[in-house]
Amino acid sequence: MFATYEEVLDWIHARLKLGIKPGLKRMEWMMEKLANPERELKAVHIGGTNGKGSTVTFLRSILQAGGYTVGTFTSPYIEQFNERISVNGKPISDAELLQLANVIRPLADELDGTELGGPTEFEVITAMAFYYFAKMHPVDIVIFEVGLGGRFDSTNIIQPMLSIITNIGLDHVNILGHTYEEIAFEKAGIIKQSTPVFTAVKRPDALGVIEKQAKKMEAPLFKINKDFTVENHTSLPKGERFSLKLSSGTLEEIEISMIGEHQTENAALAVMAALYLNEHHLYKLDEGEIKTGLTSAYWPGRFEVVSENPLVVLDGAHNDEGITALVHELNQRYHDREIHIIFCAMKDKKLDKMIGKLDEVADKITFVSFEFPRAASAETLFNISKAANKFANEDWQSVIRKEINNLSADSILVITGSLYFISEVKSVLLTIY
Repeated sequence: MFATYEEVLDWIHARLKLGIKPGLKRMEWMMEKLANPERELKAVHIGGTNGKGSTVTFLRSILQAGGYTVGTFTSPYIEQFNERISVNGKPISDAELLQLANVIRPLADELDGTELGGPTEFEVITAMAFYYFAKMHPVDIVIFEVGLGGRFDSTNIIQPMLSIITNIGLDHVNILGHTYEEIAFEKAGIIKQSTPVFTAVKRPDALGVIEKQAKKMEAPLFKINKDFTVENHTSLPKGERFSLKLSSGTLEEIEISMIGEHQTENAALAVMAALYLNEHHLYKLDEGEIKTGLTSAYWPGRFEVVSENPLVVLDGAHNDEGITALVHELNQRYHDREIHIIFCAMKDKKLDKMIGKLDEVADKITFVSFEFPRAASAETLFNISKAANKFANEDWQSVIRKEINNLSADSILVITGSLYFISEVKSVLLTIY
């Protein structure tokens, strides 16, 4: 049994050495031992390559505005580990995590000795979330973010009221597949029998896979640019404004506080989910509550302006699609500024494409690394870059402090890359601002 919160974190993080082990049998085994708490939950399931966390946040904020208590399960964390299991955006307490660990630890130990093998770090945390929301802190609704893929993700034992697939990109290709169709097949694995699906996937090849799976599962499918369309988009100083065209009419003048044109599609998915829940009398949500929820939604590390003077932006652009969205926003919003970039990434990403796009927009780019098993070295990133004004430094903390101290009024510092890196950076920035 654990006696302290620190012991729990050490135990959970130690399970990272087990790596990623796709499959549902270990989760099903643990849930059966716990009398299947996941079956007691009213849930929404959100998968996709990018935008999952933002969509979770938009929908959670809408439901909160409607007066509901909302549980969320997300990954990775940005400011503190506990935020992965939250209620109305507030992370569970250290004491609650300790209590959860003492419930799950005996099961993990028992599983270690079976032919199934011990549960991974993510499976342990997922089991904690199921137990927490069913037994320790019941809520009105839980929103689960898929960890990796979908079909064999440990969250995929739930029977949700609806599912959302944000988009499809070439990420985690060594696990999910090397084509959009292969990855779409894994993501589409969260589609359940007769359960509605909302998607912002636009690529015909990936969308075709999702359509085929939805038809097979007799699941109603609602697609962006067909069943709902983002229109009249305008970038605001601190967010975005748009209208959402539906078959039944148009929601005008929707505003969000998250920056990025891509966030309008994530918000649209959350609105569609909220409208479905309302129309089917599952949760009462009116247009005013939907708009209020969207405006107040906040998700750290996603084009987050952490300082306006000097101008410092934190963005967890950890794959090609994320970098593309980041570069688009920099060109749109800050083309008149000198752009300084600090970048760190995982070595299993498509680094040449990501760095190539950053090279095009950066006036100065510094590559760094941090202590993480999959992190690429600063030198590796530096050697890929073709930028004229590039640097490499393993001491990321000193680089950030120096850049901030020397940043001129007509410049912007963008710290981007792996979400795990952004989490480390966020803790340092909190001591500066």
